[in-house]
Amino acid sequence: MSGADTTAQGAVAAEVQRRILDQIRDSALGPGQRLGGERDLATAFGVSRSSVRLALAALERTGAVRRVAGRGGGTFVGSPKVDRDLSRIVGVPQLLRRQGMQAGTRVLGTGLVVADTPTAAALGLPDGAHVLDIVRIRLADGTPISLEHARLPAALFPGLLELPLRGSLYELLEVHFDTRPHDAVEHIEVVTADEHEAAVLAVPRDAPLLSITRTTRNHDGTAFEHSHDLFRADRTSITVRSFAEVAMAAVTAG
Repeated sequence: MSGADTTAQGAVAAEVQRRILDQIRDSALGPGQRLGGERDLATAFGVSRSSVRLALAALERTGAVRRVAGRGGGTFVGSPKVDRDLSRIVGVPQLLRRQGMQAGTRVLGTGLVVADTPTAAALGLPDGAHVLDIVRIRLADGTPISLEHARLPAALFPGLLELPLRGSLYELLEVHFDTRPHDAVEHIEVVTADEHEAAVLAVPRDAPLLSITRTTRNHDGTAFEHSHDLFRADRTSITVRSFAEVAMAAVTAG
């Protein structure tokens, strides 16, 4: 196949992806419901089976569909993964809305507590300093996607716990305290769910989770958030955008 033919088929496959996603949305099909086999979809869209196959492979990588081979198989609606782009600092509600999902939140608990040693170190607080402790479950289209535990310096945000906490914490901080994130350091590892985490995230015990520990700073370098999030690994993908050190290369070349 020539380069032009490959490009053309890729364009057709991309259009088929869009039409399949439109079909899922317009038909209000839920996870597990059948879309049809490759031949059925090719006939319905008036394209080749190879174009349908490319489109389904791309959709399967995102979790939007699930393909089953053999008698009684076909293409079924899946549960799309949330793409967690670590190159951007955004709240989970905004992240989900950008990906066409309905965001929801359950607040499990809030409180004023003395910062533990790791939290105090991350936030640059003295011994005995208090932090606001906020624990929430984030939902994507009604399904638990992450367990979020955020800690913020109490002295910086008086009255925060009296505000509605079901939306974006970053939006609240910007509107009420003129604080917005400038940069963040995040550490990611794979862990397994304990009994409590499995229950709140609706996964089996020992299911894989993405553990993300984050410290966020504002424009003047003040650390204002130290959080630990547990994302369901079966519903989350991670994107990182990397850039070449052009400036350093130019200096070295000079």
